[in-house]
Amino acid sequence: MRRVKLHNPFKTRIIDEKLVREHLALERTKLANERTLLSYIRASIYLLISGLALLQIKEYQGISLMWVGYLSLLICVLFLIVGFSRYIALERKLNRLLQPDEEDESENKRNN
Repeated sequence: MRRVKLHNPFKTRIIDEKLVREHLALERTKLANERTLLSYIRASIYLLISGLALLQIKEYQGISLMWVGYLSLLICVLFLIVGFSRYIALERKLNRLLQPDEEDESENKRNN
């Protein structure tokens, strides 16, 4: 059985050739998770800018415009919280999937 070494930015792993497809699928999922986090950050920055712009308008200092500005800032913070919490939750799930099982480690020790 040939073993394949794949690059992981934090830790290199040696996996069986049969597991390459599953490993690559997990890597794609990790990249999609990072891309989703960046989308949440981008949306929160847009909301931050629009909220600040609405609060800076001096000519239309109506109550409704101020509330919309503050609501935009609140949603900005909520987007960041939701984005980071989802990122961390999925990252933990993926790390649990990537960790070798105790049974696999005991079999490897017996085979070597």
